[in-house]
Amino acid sequence: MKLTGTYRKLIKDTTINDVTLLSTDYLNHFNELIMLLEMVGDMPDMLEEAEVWAPKTYQEHFRDSSFQHKELAVWAYEQAPDEYRVPMDDCTASMDADILANMPLFRKSLEEGRPEELAFSVSELTARLRDSVDTMSAIINGALDQAGYEAQRLADENAEDKPDKKEKIMDQSDIDALFD
Repeated sequence: MKLTGTYRKLIKDTTINDVTLLSTDYLNHFNELIMLLEMVGDMPDMLEEAEVWAPKTYQEHFRDSSFQHKELAVWAYEQAPDEYRVPMDDCTASMDADILANMPLFRKSLEEGRPEELAFSVSELTARLRDSVDTMSAIINGALDQAGYEAQRLADENAEDKPDKKEKIMDQSDIDALFD
C-alpha cells in the first residue's frame, strides 16, 4: 500500500516535487559527469576523473549526499507514483548503460592517440546525456509521465529509423578527412 498522500504532506516546504515525490537533486549525479566529460575534449587527461564516476540509484545518491532532506527523499521515492518513478528509473538505466558502454571506447581513443575521435565521441555522449537529463527533469517535475515518456521514446526511435534523419557516425577515416 502506497502512502502517496501522506508523503505529499511530509515533503511540503522541501525541494521534493509534491506531485511526483521526486527531487531534481538526483540530476546532480549526472550533471557532475557531464561537466567532467565536457572538459575531456580540450583536456584529455580529465578522462581519468570521469572514469571514477559510477552509476548510483536514486536511493544511493541520496544516502551518499548531504541533501538536507535525504532520508525523506529516499522514503518518498518508495511512495512515488509509478507513472513518474518507472520512466525515471528507465531513463536512469538507459543513461547508465550509455555511459558504461562508452567509457572504455573513450579510453581506447585516448590510448591510441586519437584525440579528435575522443573529442567527437565525448561530445556526442554529453549531448545525449543533456537530453536525458532534460527528460528526467520533466519527469521529476511532473511535466512528463510514463505515457508521455513512452511516446517520446517511440518518436525518437522512429526518427532514428528514417535515413534522412539518421546521423552518420563518423569513424577515424571520416574524422581524418576533416583535417585534410
